[in-house]
Amino acid sequence: MLIPKRSLENLPLEWIRAFEAAGRNGSFSAAAQETGLTQSAVSQRIGNLEHRLGTQLFLRGARGVVLTVDGEAWLPYVSNALRTLQQSSEELFGVKRNHLTVSASASVIELWIGQRLQTLLAADQTQYSFKTMVLSADSALQEDFVRIRYGAGDWPYPFKAPLFQEVISPVAAPSLIQDVQHWQTLPRIALSGPRAGWQEWVQQTGDPATPVPRLRYDSLSAALAAARAGLGVVLASLPLCANDLATGQLVRLSPHELVLTQTYWLLAPEGTITTRQWDALRQALVDQTPAHSQARLR
Repeated sequence: MLIPKRSLENLPLEWIRAFEAAGRNGSFSAAAQETGLTQSAVSQRIGNLEHRLGTQLFLRGARGVVLTVDGEAWLPYVSNALRTLQQSSEELFGVKRNHLTVSASASVIELWIGQRLQTLLAADQTQYSFKTMVLSADSALQEDFVRIRYGAGDWPYPFKAPLFQEVISPVAAPSLIQDVQHWQTLPRIALSGPRAGWQEWVQQTGDPATPVPRLRYDSLSAALAAARAGLGVVLASLPLCANDLATGQLVRLSPHELVLTQTYWLLAPEGTITTRQWDALRQALVDQTPAHSQARLR
């Protein structure tokens, strides 16, 4: 039976939102909790919507509800429409966020963000503050900050993206390796933190475990400064020392590399950032290549 066009006009948004929440959660009770309604109110609104549409959206049973074929087909369109509505209203009518605080390690701020600030500032008129933090595996995400954190990406935040594919390999100053037959005999620099170190390198490559590092740093930028000064070999993140490799201040010493599953992630809780600002950050800071281009051995 054909439903008159007028019956589909002016569908109440509250009915549609109740359907979307119930369909996404697979439960009227979960939809009620999410929307702040009672379960009976959710059921009533969905029933009104089904009557107006002239089709059943859910199969109701003793064990709960499941989407019908029509309900399952319509749900992604409704979810996308509501998401677009929320994002557009935030962009046009929400509180203007002209200032963002980005919290990251000193090394990431200097070695990665610093190389990309011009692109970021050209994207919009947002003002940025950069707050140096010490990365730790269990540190809590501050809700009013955009943050760059090292890990596997398993954080429950709506805005997140990996900065790059993490790859590490030994690097040193060119002057240090002059007249040296085997770089493995050179002094080593150790680096504290979540990234794999010399022990993992030795296990993967079979290189000797000695000499034991006499210098240890808690930031990659400080360790790279020591390496540039000719004080030893550092097992470095190739993406983060790409500028030193490109300018010849440091050179790679081995064709071997450790490709890690963990890396730095750009994270933002909901309400901290607008979609437009997130897109600007992601375009400027996230490596857009499928895999980070590694510097060739010299």
